[in-house]
Amino acid sequence: MDTTATADRRPRPRPRAALAMAPDAAAAVLGPGAMTALGAVCDLRPPPVLDDFTTDRARAVLADVEVLVTGWGCPPLDAVALAAAPRLRAVVHTAGTVRGHITEACWERGIEVSSAAAANALPVAEYTVAMILLSGKRALERAHELRTARRREESLLTTADTGNYGRTVGILSASLIGRRVIELLRPYDFQVLLHDPYVPDEEAAALGVRPVGLGELFELADVVSVHTPLLPATRGLVSRELLTSMRHDSVLINTARGAVVDQDALVDVLRARRVRAVLDVTEPDVLPPDHPLWECDNALITPHLAGSQGNELRRLAELAVDEVTRWAAGDGFAHPVPRERMAFLA
Repeated sequence: MDTTATADRRPRPRPRAALAMAPDAAAAVLGPGAMTALGAVCDLRPPPVLDDFTTDRARAVLADVEVLVTGWGCPPLDAVALAAAPRLRAVVHTAGTVRGHITEACWERGIEVSSAAAANALPVAEYTVAMILLSGKRALERAHELRTARRREESLLTTADTGNYGRTVGILSASLIGRRVIELLRPYDFQVLLHDPYVPDEEAAALGVRPVGLGELFELADVVSVHTPLLPATRGLVSRELLTSMRHDSVLINTARGAVVDQDALVDVLRARRVRAVLDVTEPDVLPPDHPLWECDNALITPHLAGSQGNELRRLAELAVDEVTRWAAGDGFAHPVPRERMAFLA
């Protein structure tokens, strides 16, 4: 009798798991269906969720937990928190970046980490493509003109630079979101440029884009879409020189981080009517009421809505449940976060 095969067929014990995030994040992302699905594959500790690892209850929960399902508002998993969690082996994050709570101590422990960044990338990419298309049609400006004039312009008199045929779109950084934008742009009649010093020419060719230098990207593109993570080296990367080199009436779209762009320089080029802008992120993220960007009518400022919101949060939960299911079955993560990539994450 093959006792090894018999042992392999035995059901694995369900790993003990807990939720670690802000209570409102748990309520928004993990609905009843997600909680039921998690409970089916792991021994999930009941609420309240952990949003402070220093309390007596948190230490009691952490003492035997093997998996933490984390989200927005999760406290840092530093050496002190990990000392209270001697059996912790995996972290499944229900949002994008893990920079706020995964510390060097996690990697030293050998903890496996997964993130829902791939699920969160899709709505950001969809927002970006929508804004590229709408800006090409000058939809927002023309809607304002229609509301003001209360009469339609003659369509044959529309200027030749209006429209999306043959436009040049520049992608700054082939991040997870940047790559998803490139993928979604394929059906359209665009020329797509890419600047990313970490992407070799053959990979760019496989993506269907033309690699260019940073200066070329801003000089040649009708639209520049920023997808660069905020790192010490990328703070202010979109400089005054680059902004002033952009084509007249071109568009800057930023869904990455506000501080990647020299915002004072952006205000100046907007005031000079040189470019237009679509900003889902600013620096600070909530602009003060008297900030000059509010007065730039050629800048569309949206309230950081490109990422997962509303029913899109279900996609994050579904990915997290799938990851816990895979890990509990011994199959490993489909969306792991490698230690060496932490330096490049948003």
